[in-house]
Amino acid sequence: MTTVLIADDQPLQRFGFRMLLESQDDMTVLGEASNGSEAIRMTAELHPDVVLMDIRMPGLDGIEATRRIVATGDRTRVLILTTFDLDEYAHAGLRAGASGFLVKDARPEELLSGIRSVASGDAVVAPSLTRRLLDAYARHLPAGDGTVDVSPDDARLSALTEREREILTVIGKGWTNTEIAARLHLAESTVKTHVGRILAKTGSRDRIQAVILAYDAKLVEPS
Repeated sequence: MTTVLIADDQPLQRFGFRMLLESQDDMTVLGEASNGSEAIRMTAELHPDVVLMDIRMPGLDGIEATRRIVATGDRTRVLILTTFDLDEYAHAGLRAGASGFLVKDARPEELLSGIRSVASGDAVVAPSLTRRLLDAYARHLPAGDGTVDVSPDDARLSALTEREREILTVIGKGWTNTEIAARLHLAESTVKTHVGRILAKTGSRDRIQAVILAYDAKLVEPS
């Protein structure tokens, strides 16, 4: 059973999410929060598998709430809901430690699949889609947005082997494991092992965080 906490300041939105999630045999809603502070408190109390997090909420917003939840080291993962065409904060939400994000007008089956993916430890969006979204935000985010440059001597990178650095680079380019295996002439099981080691060595919670690291380290540049 996947347990979910819904964090959104709109009561009707929370009601709709609850109705959808509780129609599933493998999901249950543990509670609802109307702002970031409530989301943090309820996550600490209830330990949900996934927090469905809105960004724009009164008081403490979803980005800071995500950052604080992730900082606790709890197993809870955060799935951010955003409006891609308008919400310039999705990139910051991922940087704060969210395991992915969905557009608020996603189809019900996409939301359900996203929650299941996050709960199982996977990224919500496909690597290629992640690349396109991050490219868009990298081009449009204003100066001073909190982007952190990573030195080539950063411990997270220096711990990587040459092959692992190569694979981190192509992860940043949006290659899937299957594409990496085919293009680098490796077994897919070997690629999965490399990816797991990269995540562990760099302290990345999931593939999305590894993509962000590749951007910060200038291993890849916005297209």
